[in-house]
Amino acid sequence: MSKRIYRSCHEPIRENPSFDERWRGPDNGLITCWEVGRRRSIESPELAEQAKNGELPVLGWKGGVEKKTQKKEKYGSLNYLAEWQGLRGEDLDIDLTEEREIVCSKTGMKVIYTSDATKYANP
Repeated sequence: MSKRIYRSCHEPIRENPSFDERWRGPDNGLITCWEVGRRRSIESPELAEQAKNGELPVLGWKGGVEKKTQKKEKYGSLNYLAEWQGLRGEDLDIDLTEEREIVCSKTGMKVIYTSDATKYANP
């Protein structure tokens, strides 16, 4: 059963939602992360351009790629994916029951975005 979190980029950014609305709602904070990405795209157009070009820049969540490593893939959080979609000016569109793979255009490293925090937590 799909649990899709969707929000159109044409919807306005929420004004002063409560802490519970931002982090404890059914979206688990993904809308907030996406809105942060939308704001950052205005504040940092260079960062937004990197994301639009398929790069996975380092952001505040696990999932960015600073440089190529010997590992061919790694895991990242859905919070990163949400912020990245906002940075790119895309709709928020994440299925909580599926993992999504993206290959960084700059490093060639594959990142698998997942809701399973044990996959990307520090060992």
